[in-house]
Order: sequence, then C-alpha cells, then structure tokens
Amino acid sequence: MERLQKILSQWGIASRREAEQLIRAGRVRLNGEVANLGDQGDPQRDFLEVDGKIICPHQKPEYVCLLLNKPLGVICTCEDPQNRRTVLDLLAKDFRSSMGIHPVGRLDINSTGALLLTNDGQLTLTLTHPRYHLPKTYQVWIDGHPSTTQLNQWREGLMLMGQKTLPAQIKVISSDRLQTQLEVVLREGKNRQIRRIVEQMGFRVIKLHRSAIGPINLNVANQDPLAFGEYRFLNPFEQRFLQDHLKLATGK
Repeated sequence: MERLQKILSQWGIASRREAEQLIRAGRVRLNGEVANLGDQGDPQRDFLEVDGKIICPHQKPEYVCLLLNKPLGVICTCEDPQNRRTVLDLLAKDFRSSMGIHPVGRLDINSTGALLLTNDGQLTLTLTHPRYHLPKTYQVWIDGHPSTTQLNQWREGLMLMGQKTLPAQIKVISSDRLQTQLEVVLREGKNRQIRRIVEQMGFRVIKLHRSAIGPINLNVANQDPLAFGEYRFLNPFEQRFLQDHLKLATGK
C-alpha cells in the first residue's frame, strides 16, 4: 500500500505536488469514494479515478522526457488560473493531451532557458529534491560590476534567507561600462536564488538564462541550438545520465 499522491506520481499522472493538489480539490476517487490526502491504495487491486477516468496499471503512459528552451513570459506550470501562457502550451497537441507531462522544477516568468518536462514522477521528485544537488548552469547579466571579494563570497557560500548557500562556481564571461556577464553553476535551487544574491550584493539581474542541467545542454554538437519555445527528446547519453542519477539518488 502506498499513498495516493505517490501512486499518481509513479504512474505519470502528475508530479507529487500536483497529485496532492488534485486530491485536495476532490478530483481523485478511491474505490468510488472521494479520496483524502493521506489515503493509501494499491493500483493492482483498488479502483483509482482522476476526473472520472479510471487509472489502470496496463495504461501506464510511455516514458517521456523533453528538454525545452523556455521563452520569456511563460510560466512553469501545467495550468494557470490567470490564463497566462504555460510551458505545456508550447508542446504539440499529442503531448498536451498526454496525461502527466509536467515541468521538472521551475524557472520564474522573467527567466529563460533549459527546462526538463517528463511524465516520470519519481524522476521529478529526485531531480527537484534539495539533497541531490544536480548542477545547473546559468548565464547571468548584471547591471554593474561586483567586486572580486563579492564574487569570492558567492563562490564560498553566503547567508541567504537565514541559511548558508552551497559553494557555487562563478566565472566572469564579459564586462563593459554598464554590465557584467557571469556564468554561474549552482547545485541547489532556492526560490529566486540568483536574483536574491545579486540584489543582496547591491545589483540587479538584467537577464537570467539557464543553459544546461547537468550535461544536458541547449546546445548540442552537430545540431542547431534550440530556439526559444522549441524542445527535443533527450539523446541516449542524456537519458543514461538521468537514469544513473536516479539510481544513485534512490539506491535502486
């Protein structure tokens, strides 16, 4: 027996967080009764429904994992009550109607770049859990010139929202009279972390673009780089990296 949100996540219905929201909204039924958060079930024996549709083990959707180059102004969610454009709106109709595809983590509405989308709930849980520290690479443009001391403090970790950040890799890419471009590699993902750190240093982020998630890069050798709004399937090397990361993280 397992909690319903875990079952829904494992079977690609939704991410763990979204599954909890479905249950709270009364959209999930267990053996004909409206389910409650904390209920447990067995998909091999129990009747589990989402929005009136019975979830059957043999109907488990085929595994999908995509890399999207998120444009500016698009939000990283499956649905938006304000009817703003979401990352799912960028996908082909077949993917949008395929149950369970969702973004892995988030980029804020004013940020762009690499975003994974999948219907594998366990993969999503692993990649977004703070303790797994998957490195992510960002290109950051700042309106000013942080000092060497400030950048070294960032590299070593500094206090942010009452906690010390993990060490980061910071490289100055270019600098002109008005701004500085940095390449930042983080192994954690606190809410608006880069923007908060830059503001704490006394500057402002002009542009923030995520270029890679681990070795999964928007620019692949011998291929045209993904334009904003475009996406692709992961190649075999990238798939193996994620599966190896998943095995290492879960011990399975």
